[in-house]
Amino acid sequence: MASLIPVGDGPNARCKLCGKTAVGPCARCKAAVCGDCCELTEGGATTFAICLSCVKRGGSTLAPAWLGLLGWLALVVLPLAAVAVALRLLLRH
Repeated sequence: MASLIPVGDGPNARCKLCGKTAVGPCARCKAAVCGDCCELTEGGATTFAICLSCVKRGGSTLAPAWLGLLGWLALVVLPLAAVAVALRLLLRH
């Protein structure tokens, strides 16, 4: 047999807060949420849904995640820049 046999779509994902059919995952905790139990993010290039329990813990913005990413990148880039400056000073003499 050359193709798959359809059997059904399987069970629908349920909202972690109310049990209704979920429409997608929370951008922070990745749990399934329905449209009534989420808020849309503010001020980003792309709109994400955040569940109400994550909103209670940290608001409806993803700024802390972006700041964490920028901090991690700074931990990588700044030591590399310091090594480059040190090598340049050593090779100049």
